[in-house]
Amino acid sequence: MKKRNFIHIVYILLFISGSVYGVGERTISLGGQQTWRMAEQRTDVTELRSVRPYPVLALSSASATSASGYSAASGVLGNFSPLTEPAFDMSVSFDESQTGLYRDSALHYRISAQSGVETADRRYARAGAGAALFGSTGAAPGSSAVAIEPQSRAALFAAGNMIRDFTIEFWLYPMNMENGEQILSWVSTRPSGADYSVQRIQCTASRNRLQWSFVNFFASASGSSYKNIEFSGNTHVIPKVWSHHLVRFDASTGMIEYIVDGASEAITYATVTGRESSEVFTPIAGNGGVFLLGERFMGLIDEFKIHSVCAGRSSVQRYAPSGGRVVTATVDLGENSSGVLRVDASGGRTSIRGTSINNEFRENGRFRFSDDAEMNFFIRASENPYLLSSSPWVSFTPGAGISGVQGRYVQIAVDFYPSADGESSPYLDELHIIFQPGEPPLPPRNLTATAVDGGVMLRWRHSPDANAEGYLVYYSSVRGELFGEGSALGPSPLDVGKTNSLFIGGLVNGTLYYFRIASYDHITGSINYSIGEFSGEVTARPLAGLSLSDINY
Repeated sequence: MKKRNFIHIVYILLFISGSVYGVGERTISLGGQQTWRMAEQRTDVTELRSVRPYPVLALSSASATSASGYSAASGVLGNFSPLTEPAFDMSVSFDESQTGLYRDSALHYRISAQSGVETADRRYARAGAGAALFGSTGAAPGSSAVAIEPQSRAALFAAGNMIRDFTIEFWLYPMNMENGEQILSWVSTRPSGADYSVQRIQCTASRNRLQWSFVNFFASASGSSYKNIEFSGNTHVIPKVWSHHLVRFDASTGMIEYIVDGASEAITYATVTGRESSEVFTPIAGNGGVFLLGERFMGLIDEFKIHSVCAGRSSVQRYAPSGGRVVTATVDLGENSSGVLRVDASGGRTSIRGTSINNEFRENGRFRFSDDAEMNFFIRASENPYLLSSSPWVSFTPGAGISGVQGRYVQIAVDFYPSADGESSPYLDELHIIFQPGEPPLPPRNLTATAVDGGVMLRWRHSPDANAEGYLVYYSSVRGELFGEGSALGPSPLDVGKTNSLFIGGLVNGTLYYFRIASYDHITGSINYSIGEFSGEVTARPLAGLSLSDINY
């Protein structure tokens, strides 16, 4: 029944559109106006909507959150864990279009933005599609902060948690970098005898540097005393320039390291002596703790993350050096033995310099740019969509001829690599697959129909096409209808194999019947047919009294 339904659908289309034999080149387009819904497998690649009239594919600037986006520290700072998604305690990208939609992708914290916080689009963001803008003109004092509070015990900073290793990181774009600006704070309470003491983490601006302080946060093993920690960076944080800030804690040694733009700025120890190899004070999260971002700050913050590991240095490039990859869904060329002639492509390179988006566009050729950003293209083909993954990838240059890639089903893969400095990405605008459809087998010739009592004898000459594996016989008592019923052999069409005659009995005397025949071959590894065009139509009317012996062979 499934086979018959497939044939039914195919021939309805053929009856409407005419013969498929002898067609010329065809084109299937991906991307552009057709959208990139066919780009099913995407690794560190996203869609951008501000580059061309329609969305393009480019590297995800948030891809540095993957393991490939980070490199392990060396020397005495080595042997730390990579920053990977499973280690996320919190990840706030600020990519959402409205501040009310800000969320922690790790689902451990609840995010709420005050009315003075605004969204900034991709032009102003350091990574992804947006950033959070604090202290904009017109915002009421004290109304410009993002509050982040634990919403489950799984949160590293949930009340009472013993915190071991951790890493805090974010991107910062200050407008003025004035003394006293508060970029980050964490405030909670801890029992202190019969009373409570305030627990605080603060990151503030001081003399064009960030000053960090941890008050009542690092506790002794007994929990009866605390080690207060303060440190600052050595490098100036420049207004209107993005900088990356990372603080990490190693509970095995008590080391706290502050890293700015990938370079170590300060190292201290949460130990009794302030040096390694003594009793380590480890954090205990207090009650009612809340992170506040940008409470007294004017500028942008992006990609705020907390990790439950003491991690290696992060990459400060916009795009991960390892690049990304896209693999399309299976594309059906419609006919068995179709040959891909070439694949045309359009795309370019995009970068953000300051607040300007710079784009370079080109069509076909090698997509390698002066700053070493590039795209590499691959294609594979098969007659069976389920065996496509077994076919080898073949490298091709867009616009150049392709030989030896043949089959009904194809896939295209594109590798994206950023520029040498990691600040620009190649982008893919459109793909056009130009192919020669496989030719379905030619129909049989000289079809004749002779009526007898209760049936019709059909005869024909074999198809001249050596690829024809058999024939489908179509009959109906209604002109223009292909799928009749009632014969002794079953409903139309009848698969008769590679013969050249057929008697169809069980027909109604006095009724005029219409007949057509098509040749077929099979799609490799499939029950489906690759069906050729129809023969000419013949008619016959069974009548009482006619006998097979009256037929002159």
